[in-house]
Amino acid sequence: MLGYVGSGPYCYTNSLAMMLGEESPSTAVIETLTGSPFGAQLIAGSLPLFDPYGWHPEAGLDAAIALLGWSCERTDGGTTAEALERLRAACSRGPVLAGPVDMGLLLYQPGTPNADGGDHYVVVLAADQDTVELHDPHGHPYATLPTQAFLSAWEAKTISYIDAPFVLRTGFVRHRRVTPLDALRQSLPAAAGWLAGRDDLPMPPGSLGGAAAVDALADMVAQGMPSGVRTLLTAFGVRVGARRLNDAATCLAELGLSHAASLAQGQARILGGLQYPLVHGDDQTAAARMRQLAPTYAQLHTAVSTALDRAS
Repeated sequence: MLGYVGSGPYCYTNSLAMMLGEESPSTAVIETLTGSPFGAQLIAGSLPLFDPYGWHPEAGLDAAIALLGWSCERTDGGTTAEALERLRAACSRGPVLAGPVDMGLLLYQPGTPNADGGDHYVVVLAADQDTVELHDPHGHPYATLPTQAFLSAWEAKTISYIDAPFVLRTGFVRHRRVTPLDALRQSLPAAAGWLAGRDDLPMPPGSLGGAAAVDALADMVAQGMPSGVRTLLTAFGVRVGARRLNDAATCLAELGLSHAASLAQGQARILGGLQYPLVHGDDQTAAARMRQLAPTYAQLHTAVSTALDRAS
């Protein structure tokens, strides 16, 4: 089992690792604890993401923080002036995990402003009326941004999975010592639940999860997908999905769940292999690989559920 080390869109995971500092486990462990590797979804029949049906980063962060034995203060909402004052007060006590922010409005990044920037997380180091200084895990340590520009990004008007803007997490406190392996063991029931599918979560009409989502995406690819979907898959979806699954495979192997680990690694290889055909327009090959991927979610669910049954 060979782990992956390299760049990739792990913004909330890298941000949380920065907040936890030297007490943080590996990013592979954090990402697996969020639950993100265990499923796929096609939101409203058109937005493909290789994470579970109904899952989003806010739910993932809360899960990982709790499983690792930590707590934090999460606040949101208010006017821009109130949010800035809250941010300034939090930064006076230490770094702050801020997000989601609109990545397309982080104006130190080339190609911005960009209306399709997507959601993102950063660690804010300092803030005043003029400037915000932050660590952006997308390759920008000590980036600076005019305060009003940061507030526009932090308002996250295009991010649908939050109920209020200006989300921040601060005041991280460790309540109990939890080893990475123990945290991973405790996360397995949630992983099995995500793989089984959740029908208790509000989703837009036409949304699909698991095998149905991947099969529908394969049909979309084979029939000629919109250029925006191709860009999403090649710039983000395939990269992050393959890495998540490979990290999950590494974690499952460390737990001694060799069959589940082998299945997750197989998923990672299929998904990672989509990058070339999607970039070069070989859509029939890409669709065929997606149809190969679709049934593996049920197989992984069976493997994880069987391991849980044996442990109980």
